[in-house]
Amino acid sequence: MQHIRNFCIIAHIDHGKSTLADRFLEYTGTISKRDMREQLLDTMDIERERGITIKLQPVRMNLSYNNQSFSLQTPNYPLPPTSYQLNLIDTPGHVDFSYEVSRSLAAVEGAILLVDASQGIEAQTLANLYMALDHNLTIIPVVNKIDLPHAEPEKVANEICELLGCAKEDVILASGKTGQGVEDILRAVVEKVPAPNGDANRPLRALIFDSIYDPYRGVIAYVRVVDGQVKAGDKLAMLQVKSHTLAEEVGMFNPKHFAMQSLNCGEIGYVVTGFKDVASARVGDTISAINTTDVMALPGYREITPLVYAGLYTVDGDQYPILREALGKLKLNDASLQYDPETSAAFGFGFRCGFLGLLHMEIIKERLEREAHIDLIATTPSVPYQVELMRPLTKNEIEQQVLMGIEVDELNPYLSIHSPAQLPEPSSVKAIKEPWAMVEIVVPKIFIGPVMEMAQMHRGLYQNLGFLDEDRSILKYELPISELIIDFYDQLKSVTSGYGSLNYDFLEYRGGDLVKLSILVAGEEVDSLSAIVHRTHALTRGRSLLSKLKTMIPRQLFEIMLQAAVGGKIIAREDIPAVGKNVTAKLYGGDVTRKNKLLDKQKEGKKRLKRVGKVDIPTEVFLNLLKN
Repeated sequence: MQHIRNFCIIAHIDHGKSTLADRFLEYTGTISKRDMREQLLDTMDIERERGITIKLQPVRMNLSYNNQSFSLQTPNYPLPPTSYQLNLIDTPGHVDFSYEVSRSLAAVEGAILLVDASQGIEAQTLANLYMALDHNLTIIPVVNKIDLPHAEPEKVANEICELLGCAKEDVILASGKTGQGVEDILRAVVEKVPAPNGDANRPLRALIFDSIYDPYRGVIAYVRVVDGQVKAGDKLAMLQVKSHTLAEEVGMFNPKHFAMQSLNCGEIGYVVTGFKDVASARVGDTISAINTTDVMALPGYREITPLVYAGLYTVDGDQYPILREALGKLKLNDASLQYDPETSAAFGFGFRCGFLGLLHMEIIKERLEREAHIDLIATTPSVPYQVELMRPLTKNEIEQQVLMGIEVDELNPYLSIHSPAQLPEPSSVKAIKEPWAMVEIVVPKIFIGPVMEMAQMHRGLYQNLGFLDEDRSILKYELPISELIIDFYDQLKSVTSGYGSLNYDFLEYRGGDLVKLSILVAGEEVDSLSAIVHRTHALTRGRSLLSKLKTMIPRQLFEIMLQAAVGGKIIAREDIPAVGKNVTAKLYGGDVTRKNKLLDKQKEGKKRLKRVGKVDIPTEVFLNLLKN
């Protein structure tokens, strides 16, 4: 165990984590140059297309290190005494995938803090650093991309020193593209990152930090062995879900699966559980040997709270079972995803899904479409709300709310709703609370004014202004998450010419002047178009929706009335004129009274249709509205 080093790379998005990991694999001889490709650890097509890391990816490297000098070590087993086992976990950088980073940090003892020499410390750099310090990890600061023409490595190194309080000699200058500084980083990992703690003689305890589903072998759990040893053929127990299985295979990541006889204390690897039920081996659970006593489960991971909700429906209703199965398998691979079944008058059967952000939602939808080969419809994203009622609910009312998929606090008169359709009658609502976030915005100081103006337009509350250096500032605001998820990030990039970055953390639920904006078509409310908005935005949002609907809904033989209402009060209206039909075309002469008789009969028919006629809104209208 003294020769094992477990570490990960943390950084802001696009600061070069995956490229540096490529150089590690080349330098240690884990991958031959013939098999090498850029961003090797980004295994999904969607990662390579977008150029971002979405999933954490572990890999094991072996390196001989003796008298402060390195020599390449081929992965023969058992390893020689001077060989060090380096277990690396490559992590995502975007704020929407911070849960992946937190799970990686719980499985290692050290972290390489990577900072772009041309961009400096960004918002997500700070967030990931704080998470690593919370896990008491050893931090190795690295300034990357020093080969760029506009790089400022000395300036960025000083920023890191001020942030960490370390000496300038501790900051390593490197380039993931050219390989400069790679040996210095690996030396720092061997010398500074502590060996894993654990007792090889105690019963098995292994933490599941990730997992995938294989259609032939079932659930494959990615584990960090904390105590004991696991071998192929061992009988295993999941301590939290109380399920039992047989370890069909154990091994390491090379970076593909490489079968071994056993995984020992302190090592990172995988266990093929054979479970066909994806709920039998959850991320954060503890694997132990069956029939062992006095084995305490590892702390695992906190339950993640989704910040964005949206409905996912299949274009073809017959594909609903396929979507349900695909969501279950994807939940195994992405523990931050949450979903519950729901129905919609417009789309039929589907699921209300919880995500960590809009990018997370976009990636999940695209992964489902690619991996399950289905066409999906995603409804307009919204945030969860807490509804305070005038009185506590009765037992029967609580049962009805639970059946509708609404979370109920039995001790307090609160409902947790995820869509406007779940909002109770206005007469029974005392207050509506929405989630707020603490937002950190890192921008050049010349953009402070425009960013502050933009934040105030989005109902932001100013908290603090600090400076990372003489040119870059960090603004702290409290913002409603509903304002944050729509177009705040795009506007930030626009007003800062692309130099701004942000990170946010959930703060609390706060009451506000929130109302339900209802859209009525021919006098009937359409639940799929309803929204919960701030009262000051209701009129603008209502008019925008009605103007779009007016051009999308097909014209009928009678006039269609479109209305936007708040609490029974109409605040906006548009009318779709009736289709004109020339009822006098068949006349070829005669008295004018014949023409007037036909026109009067047409008027009466249109009045009757307007009174009793119903509008069937095509699904294409909802699709086009969501695209816009």
